[in-house]
Amino acid sequence: MSITHLFFDVGGVLGTNGWSTPQRRRAIERFGIDAAEFEQQHRDAIGTFEQGRMTLDDYLDATVFYRDREFSRESFVAFMLAESRPDEATIALARRLAESGKYRMMTLNNESLELNLHRIRQFGLQHIFQAFFTSCWLGVTKPSRRIYELALGISQAPPERAVFIDDRGPNLMPARALGMQTIHFTSGDRLAGQLAPLGVAG
Repeated sequence: MSITHLFFDVGGVLGTNGWSTPQRRRAIERFGIDAAEFEQQHRDAIGTFEQGRMTLDDYLDATVFYRDREFSRESFVAFMLAESRPDEATIALARRLAESGKYRMMTLNNESLELNLHRIRQFGLQHIFQAFFTSCWLGVTKPSRRIYELALGISQAPPERAVFIDDRGPNLMPARALGMQTIHFTSGDRLAGQLAPLGVAG
């Protein structure tokens, strides 16, 4: 049975992670924030933030600017956004697959609204993908089974004809349980070879 739908994670696949541990660690070093204090505040806020129930300003109020700082909110946001860099090899492959006209192209990722919109524009994803199944819009995060059910239901993708690509193993397990094909992403240069046995080519 041929593949009709391709679901790509964004952070770690189409580009760098948006606000994961390495990015936060660099922010801690750059701005001289107390690491333990910041990480505790982050853990308390991140689920709400990525599920679209907290704005970026709300998140920053809860994690950074609940006290006076020697740096501005604008400089911190600029740093956050600058941490997002595209994976050119993966995006080039996704573009070829989209241009082939053989597949419905989707993203399926955990991300806050402001970072998600920035990365869609910065990476040019709006020209490649037809739908963006993001936690900030769906109100649920991976690896909850519900986010995959919503993505499949809204796209009307038969699970056996859908491929989900993610760099984190735990995020692949619910997709497989629902009958989707899965690929554990390691690099853009390897992805075409991983897709080939499934009959997927641009």
